[in-house]
Amino acid sequence: MTAKPEQKYPLTPAVFEALEVTKRGCDELLLEADWLAKLAKSSATGIPLRIKLGLDPTAPDIHLGHTVVLNKLRQLQDLGHTVIFLIGDFTSMIGDPSGRNATRPPLTAEDIAINAQTYYRQASMVLDPAKTEVRYNSEWCDPLGARGMIQLAAKYTVAQMLERDDFTKRYRSGVPISVHEFLYPLMQGYDSVALKSDLELGGTDQKFNLLVGRELQREYGQEPQCILTMPLLVGLDGVEKMSKSKGNYIGISEPASEMFGKLMSISDALMWDYFTLLSFRPMAEIDLMKQEVAAGRNPRDCKVMLGQEIVARFHSEAAADKALEDFNHRAKGGIPDDVPEVALEGAPMGIANFLKAAGLTTSTSEANRNVDQNGVKIDGVTINDKTYKVEVGTYVVQVGKRRFAKVTLT
Repeated sequence: MTAKPEQKYPLTPAVFEALEVTKRGCDELLLEADWLAKLAKSSATGIPLRIKLGLDPTAPDIHLGHTVVLNKLRQLQDLGHTVIFLIGDFTSMIGDPSGRNATRPPLTAEDIAINAQTYYRQASMVLDPAKTEVRYNSEWCDPLGARGMIQLAAKYTVAQMLERDDFTKRYRSGVPISVHEFLYPLMQGYDSVALKSDLELGGTDQKFNLLVGRELQREYGQEPQCILTMPLLVGLDGVEKMSKSKGNYIGISEPASEMFGKLMSISDALMWDYFTLLSFRPMAEIDLMKQEVAAGRNPRDCKVMLGQEIVARFHSEAAADKALEDFNHRAKGGIPDDVPEVALEGAPMGIANFLKAAGLTTSTSEANRNVDQNGVKIDGVTINDKTYKVEVGTYVVQVGKRRFAKVTLT
């Protein structure tokens, strides 16, 4: 028999308030009754719950989309619970196939160490380090050895693994599935056993792996963890999930003015999702703002509040104020004070190559698109001719609303 939380502790108003904090913006909470019982027990005994987030450091930098889960962890930390920031140094070497139709190349130990250090430093901009337990799953995965791995694999069937949607699709379409890929959800689930996790968080694409942890805890006689999935943040385009590869992201290490300008560019409708998933303001305050906007308040006022809150979190209050000042200045046709200076050679230079060389676009095709859209200005004059050549001189160049440079071409 495995342990199951019993409702023997009082369900106080504070417990229900904690439940609402947990559910804010979430996609799914499983099982809510179990989590309520855990919250009641913690409230009555004063023993913090153990909240787990496992991350494979596949890239060194994170954007606001990644912080959706981190924000939830911070909210739970503020309720007094312990967050376990689990770095999957062992599982990274397997490679998680979640949501993919092909295997993902495993990382080297050196890549993992570098990425993990940067990732945690950036995550600490959201989390409270004093209430964060940093662990590496190689602590218990390496000692398992071949015998332990076989014993663990015996606790899950191939049929259960094929319940996972991406595995099923690959199997039916004849796309190879390596045996080691079945080990990934098992090892992630075993992390929950090793850490005695009460709640594990993840994106909606991680639901299967999170449920494996719940089942394995039962197998090991532990009270099964609850799972909480968070939605994927929609990017600046208002369509696709936020992603660096799609160029619709806001990096948390971006300059304050760039971050603020991007936040001001989101649609009024998308702004409310950003408030729910990224802001630390109470939902009652956000709901009141919605009512005020519906009654005629300018939504720009609310967007400014959101932008300043996010910029202050990753920079400072002073930086947030300066970002707003720069934004207003640019909106009136002005030029920011901190325009980067660039020196180029090769005059005369075609406008597309000029913009790319100055770092104002990532490619000549992007430069040409901006020219076609009347988004390029040199010394305040719009350039709409893709064959335009820039002669020797020093110019203030603007691309779009936020990118500026003082370029000297010789």
